[in-house]
Amino acid sequence: MPKIAIIGGTGIYNPDKFELQEEVFPDTPYGKPSDPILIGKINGVEVAFLYRHGKQHQHPPSAVPYRANMWALKELGCKYVISACAVGSLQEDYAPGDLVIADQFIDFTKRRDYTYFDDRTVHISIPDPFCPHLNSIFEGVAKDMGIRYHMGGTYLCIEGPRFSTRAESNMFRHFADIIGMTVVPECQLARELGMCYCSLATITDYDMWKDEPVDIAMVERTMAECLDRVLNLLEIGLPKVKDSCRECVQAAKGCGAL
Repeated sequence: MPKIAIIGGTGIYNPDKFELQEEVFPDTPYGKPSDPILIGKINGVEVAFLYRHGKQHQHPPSAVPYRANMWALKELGCKYVISACAVGSLQEDYAPGDLVIADQFIDFTKRRDYTYFDDRTVHISIPDPFCPHLNSIFEGVAKDMGIRYHMGGTYLCIEGPRFSTRAESNMFRHFADIIGMTVVPECQLARELGMCYCSLATITDYDMWKDEPVDIAMVERTMAECLDRVLNLLEIGLPKVKDSCRECVQAAKGCGAL
């Protein structure tokens, strides 16, 4: 059973580096996940890969079945969740092409399913939402690779699927470093399930606060240029993930989570 899950887009799944063993498409109490989950090996490490938006990109950020996705991965035995995503930059020194290993988030979403506790009140404690163990591993790999990266950064999550207005973007700059549409509620659902969560965010643009407004073509072009680097980061980093992190699990248990 895979202990590591990777959630990402079409480019992150590379059949040349992914030794596919089987596909599963389980039912969960929250419906089906976004797409069949691909189980196989990357660099000898067994992983479960899930297209966050579906292989055909059929689920916009506001309609991704987040609870089904995370539940299905947990039921498969996954303990670690690595999210590969594209984000915009809210700061001059966080440049397109840079990697950001996020350590905080601000939730600016509006209409998502945020918890598994619909039948009782559970106040989950999540002051440090991202796994320090996973973050440290990928920081070391990024450093060894000699790529531009930022260890730590606040990810501001908006509802989407539209991009920010210029006024919103300038407001967000006062509070966060990067902006995206998917880390919430993925990260907090992982904590409720006692799974470690890491976001490997590739900056593709400067959001809307600079002279050039962002569009999907810009995002896809920059992400494609950085794809090999992200794949190498995973290939080198995955064998370093060991069963040595208990912080996220203990934090989840401490607040009465699942």
